[in-house]
Amino acid sequence: MTPFLKKIIYIYIVFISVASFSQKKDSLPKSLDDYVLVKVGDTLTINLEEFSLLPKHKFTSNIDRRYYYWFQKKVFKTYPYAKLAGERIDSLNARISRIKSKRKKRKYIKRMQKYLEGEFTQKIKKMTRTEGRILLKLIHRQTGKTVFQNIKKLRSGWKAFWYNASANLFRISLKEEYHPESVNEDYLIEDVLQRAFMDDKLQKQPSKLIFDFTEISAKKKGIVDVERYKKMFAKQRKRKKKIKK
Repeated sequence: MTPFLKKIIYIYIVFISVASFSQKKDSLPKSLDDYVLVKVGDTLTINLEEFSLLPKHKFTSNIDRRYYYWFQKKVFKTYPYAKLAGERIDSLNARISRIKSKRKKRKYIKRMQKYLEGEFTQKIKKMTRTEGRILLKLIHRQTGKTVFQNIKKLRSGWKAFWYNASANLFRISLKEEYHPESVNEDYLIEDVLQRAFMDDKLQKQPSKLIFDFTEISAKKKGIVDVERYKKMFAKQRKRKKKIKK
């Protein structure tokens, strides 16, 4: 093909592209995923994945840094259980919605209860109180309802499991909610999760709650507040000293 002919074809392609752009607004790409780069003799499609930019952490000391990574381990340990709980509850609700008989619903819920007790209870018993509290918050994140609300909705099947495995073990409220926009601990949990998702350290499961963590994180400017855990450890040390005496 001669250079002149190539130039003619190139001008034609540009003209057609401009004409199509002005005449067919409905065919415009709806998102970045729909963009196609066109070059004479070649076509290349590029899929652009969504990503978030989070500010770099600002620690006041190395001690604060250690406390953050200690907390990170707690979130890493509990998140898979909350994720699994979310999946199980979604599956349970979908199944129950298809069962018309009340008797069959109760029977199915009871069967699920036994399965979940076997799957969760022994592992949850090994958790600390902090891990238990994080778990309850994450269940609210993954299901859109607190553990108390889930029990209320599915009382016959979930009552024994959640009261025994959660409230009695951790002596904390089953009404624990998740508010990363206003509660510092929840913000730290979400910060750990989002960075883990970005680094493929945890499998992402969208939250059932609505919040914009990019906006929340921007307001925090990367500042990490772990004072609560310093005070908590100080109290634990005092208790241990009293017990030794």
